[in-house]
Amino acid sequence: MKFLVLNGPNLNLLGQREPGIYGENTYGSLCKRLEEFAAAHGSTADCIQSNHEGALIDAIHAAQGKYDAIVMNPGAYTHYSYAILDALKAVDVPCIEVHISNVHQREEFRHKSVTAPACVGQICGLGLYGYEAAIRYFLETVH
Repeated sequence: MKFLVLNGPNLNLLGQREPGIYGENTYGSLCKRLEEFAAAHGSTADCIQSNHEGALIDAIHAAQGKYDAIVMNPGAYTHYSYAILDALKAVDVPCIEVHISNVHQREEFRHKSVTAPACVGQICGLGLYGYEAAIRYFLETVH
């Protein structure tokens, strides 16, 4: 399988941004980890990060016919990007939304995801393992 791992705003700062919440692993180490995890399962994972909503939407559009599934951490766009919701609904590529922290233990505004309704499911609070869990789910359920 081919996976698109899509990360939104500020995830490029993993390891330095609020390490008490997001951990000390860098974005580069996350991508390497997921690429190796996918390869160990006969698959590929391409990581894309952008702080720009339009770039994330373009990546979702380009996933059609190229990727079997999307694993996406929309960052703060989770809570207000109806444009990303619409992009996910517009393509025939299943997506799981992932959050490193448990958003339900944080500020009230983080409890609502406007993008999750277009996703197969949502994983939060499992740290970087949440990305692997999403990939594993697709490996075991999508043929």
